[in-house]
Amino acid sequence: MTFQPNPGDGIVVNGTAYTVGQHPAAPGVAYAQAGRQGIVYQLIPVNGELHEAKALKVFFPKFRIPAMVYQSEHMGNYREIPGLQVSSREVLTPERNGDLIAEYPDLLYAVIMPWIHGCTWFDVISDQRNLGRSESLMLAKALAAIGSSMEQRGLAHCDLSAPNVMLPFFSEVKLPEGAAAVELVDVEQMYSPKMDRPDVLLAGSPGYAAHRTVHSGLWSAYADRFAGAVIIAEMLGWSDPAIVNRAWGESYFDQHEMQTPCERYFLLKKSLGQRWGTRISDLFGRAWDSQDLSSCPTFGEWLIALSSVSEEEVVEEAPAAAATAAAAAQEDDSDESGSECSREVPADIMASLGIEPGTREVNDNVVGRLFHQARDLEKAGNLSGALEIFRSAYHFVKKDSPLEVELAAAIQGLEEQLRPAEESSNKGIKALLSSRKFMLSTAAAIVILAGSAITVNQILAEKAESRQMDAQRLAEQQAQEKEKAARKQEEEARKQQEEAAKKEAEAKKAEEERLKAEEAKKAEEAELARKEQEKSELQAKYEKQAKYEAYLASLEEKKKKQALQEKYDNQAKYEAYLAQLEEKKKRQAQEEAAAKAEAERQARARAAQQAQAAQLQKQRSQNVVELVALYNKAYNAQVAGNKDRAKNAAREFIALYNKDKSYYKTVGKMSSRLNNLQQFISDDSHWIPKL
Repeated sequence: MTFQPNPGDGIVVNGTAYTVGQHPAAPGVAYAQAGRQGIVYQLIPVNGELHEAKALKVFFPKFRIPAMVYQSEHMGNYREIPGLQVSSREVLTPERNGDLIAEYPDLLYAVIMPWIHGCTWFDVISDQRNLGRSESLMLAKALAAIGSSMEQRGLAHCDLSAPNVMLPFFSEVKLPEGAAAVELVDVEQMYSPKMDRPDVLLAGSPGYAAHRTVHSGLWSAYADRFAGAVIIAEMLGWSDPAIVNRAWGESYFDQHEMQTPCERYFLLKKSLGQRWGTRISDLFGRAWDSQDLSSCPTFGEWLIALSSVSEEEVVEEAPAAAATAAAAAQEDDSDESGSECSREVPADIMASLGIEPGTREVNDNVVGRLFHQARDLEKAGNLSGALEIFRSAYHFVKKDSPLEVELAAAIQGLEEQLRPAEESSNKGIKALLSSRKFMLSTAAAIVILAGSAITVNQILAEKAESRQMDAQRLAEQQAQEKEKAARKQEEEARKQQEEAAKKEAEAKKAEEERLKAEEAKKAEEAELARKEQEKSELQAKYEKQAKYEAYLASLEEKKKKQALQEKYDNQAKYEAYLAQLEEKKKRQAQEEAAAKAEAERQARARAAQQAQAAQLQKQRSQNVVELVALYNKAYNAQVAGNKDRAKNAAREFIALYNKDKSYYKTVGKMSSRLNNLQQFISDDSHWIPKL
């Protein structure tokens, strides 16, 4: 019978009674979580607290490995390590749990272990849940502490990924004091120098597996370093909304981006440097650029670096990022003056690509990868990201090369697309301020204001004349003085107009000179491109000649090698013939040994089958006696007038009968007893006959 429990079903494991838990998000469905190796069910102890729940992991047939017993016994030594609570495991074996496995064969070598409450790191990423700074730091330090403790004992999880990192910190169930904030699950692949290599190895999970690692499987003491660095960086980055919004989906990185100079890597590393310090970003860069797992930072290094960061402190922008910003500002100034882009590439980006600072020489594959990545970002509409990568690639190519010309054109085109509105706005303001019409209007306004002042003063003077003659003369003097001031202002306005016209002419002349300089620059660039084209054509001719000479040399060399190869082939054929004879003898011996072993196995299987059949027959005989007793118990209770007791006995009879109905219906009058009891349960007036 397959193991497919319903919520509330009871099960007894190693003398302890449990009930199957109900899924909190799906009433009526058992609380189960499917993984790559099997399904995990929640078991709640009948006599116990909810935080004492157990996890029953039922493996798929491929992963039901007998060596799991020894592995779990050895892993029990690590149950005290914070974060490895699931290493406290019990394996269901035929010797200890034969009856349970006989009823549910799927439970062979199943494992029962503590149930870890809370969500997974996978759930946090999938839900795009923003974390606070203190939460990010606490989770990252907890994971680093677990990894450090494991490394000190020569251990490695070997499948470290977001679904296998549990976060009891976010659990809604009240946990005992001192519970770990982070727990690791799915530890069946765990590496230990004292354990045997598993029969089936996993090659890591997408978004966390290094592409430079051998994909035949991970099983070494260094297996967790790269994936651990990525998860720690994700935990720290999840306090930055910009990083959360740029996540690929079920992980921050797409598997195809792993260990490549992609946009997500640069964004995450920049965020780590700005928010957590250069020490943290450097550790992540070391892991990302590592050629093998042993080159990645240890978890101890991560723990030391994280312990030096304050929860409240906001780390200032890293020197490398500041240098980048300064270089960008310098580049903007140079763009306004019409010079070429001359920004230096940040040291951290050059180091991530394996380039020594101060040099422009780099492998063509790296430049090509950057070029194609920038084009992809441009097609996706991310012009600023594409411009940044184009500028980085520009400084990695040789001067006066065709690729440099192409990159320069791409950079200029993106800059024109990103800045048209700003330039047009600035030009409009400058044109308005320097236009002749604007200056004339300003001068006219000044004259009108001056004339208005004269008129007002004249009116006041006339009113004052009617009152007092002395005041009239004083008013006339004031009016004359103001008239002189108005004429002076008019003269100044005229001078300002002439100066504005002069500046306009000078600006027009400067614009013409700038246009001439741009045309000269374009002509110079076209001439350089033509020379480079001629140079490349000449180089192609030289290469073609060299290839032909190499071809002639290879023909001669091929003739010599062919004669020598014939001798080697004859010798190899003779040695292969001898090896074939030896292999045939070994194969025959192995086949005979295998046949003998198969015969012994079949004999043992037959003996076990016979023993199992005898045990089953014995159990069935005992059940028949119990069925007869239950029937008589129901009959006697009905005779005594106790219908409730009779119904209970009838229900017990039916439950025991249904466990093996195909057998009991062939025994005596069991079917007749069943029918009578079923009628009695449905109608308690039915009289149970004595059989």
